[in-house]
Amino acid sequence: MNHTQSLKESSLAVDERREWIRVDDHLLMEYRLTSESADAPQPSTPPLTDEMIAAAVGKPTADLLARSGDALATSPLLPWIMKVDWLMEVLLRGMAHMQPDSIAIARLTEVNISGGGISFVSPRPFQPSDLLTLKLILPPFTPVNTTAKVIRTSPLTGAPGYLIATQYVELAPDEQEHIIRHIIQTQAERLRARRASA
Repeated sequence: MNHTQSLKESSLAVDERREWIRVDDHLLMEYRLTSESADAPQPSTPPLTDEMIAAAVGKPTADLLARSGDALATSPLLPWIMKVDWLMEVLLRGMAHMQPDSIAIARLTEVNISGGGISFVSPRPFQPSDLLTLKLILPPFTPVNTTAKVIRTSPLTGAPGYLIATQYVELAPDEQEHIIRHIIQTQAERLRARRASA
């Protein structure tokens, strides 16, 4: 085996390992069976609450503040960003109260994410091999669209719902790179926070 071939194989092994590093997180996410219409209400999805709307609107700004440090906190743009968030929240709450089934927004979801798949808690079960259309919003506001195959569905113990484990079957390389960078950055931030508190 020559040196170039050895380097290529080593590089492939590193890429494969990067694909499987994981992190527990809370992300804005939408999901549905690929066979379901994007406009139809999803079965077993709890109705939107004011808290869900506030979380969906406020999370990108909170993530941006957390990652930009003092640069944004002291910026004259911050009050305008907060005003836009407030207006969006007021509009979405009004729409949700008038026509609860009319809006579908990404919901803050507990996930375990890697470059190869994602698991999440869902109020509805899915069958192994079901294909799901997923929309994720990575902090501060990077949308990722993918299709994932359900690998496993397990009922939660002590709570309603199901843990859904999936593997991406359609994910653009750029979007996979966004996910991997998010995981590495999240792990680094948590490590720094642990060291600072020690």
